[in-house]
Amino acid sequence: MSLPQNETFVVTCSDESATDNLGASIAESMTDGIVIELNGQLGAGKTRLVRAICGSLGIDTNQVNSPTFVLLQLYTDGRIPVAHFDTYRLGDIDEFLAIGADEFTQSSEWLCLIEWAERVDDCLPADRLRINISAITADSRRFEFSSFGLSSARLLQRIKENESRSRG
Repeated sequence: MSLPQNETFVVTCSDESATDNLGASIAESMTDGIVIELNGQLGAGKTRLVRAICGSLGIDTNQVNSPTFVLLQLYTDGRIPVAHFDTYRLGDIDEFLAIGADEFTQSSEWLCLIEWAERVDDCLPADRLRINISAITADSRRFEFSSFGLSSARLLQRIKENESRSRG
């Protein structure tokens, strides 16, 4: 499903520490739940970014791992509850819906972080933030943000402002 983009923003992180800082900027920008798509090749840094966001929301990062084999992890001990999906092993969208995904993705209470989201984008809400992650080198990553709606555009604007302040 192709959605019109409201805005895009690109951040390059030279190492894992910079990725952690980006995750902190995203978490600091959050005011309520929203769906965030995380797309990229194996090893691109999707789970690393999720761990950084969750840690900055006050979630114990020892809990945060790739839910590849369980499909969904719920983290409720932070400032915003997080539903962390990994759709890599799903056969189809029906399997995504069968685990109750729409209950989380349709709620403004939950931050939904969806790894391999391109596999289920047809059933995601129209207003969401997409982050395409690509490896530049063994340590550096490129994060391309795209907003698709009013809430995600506002979130992206706050992320841009936080990143501008932190990179000075």
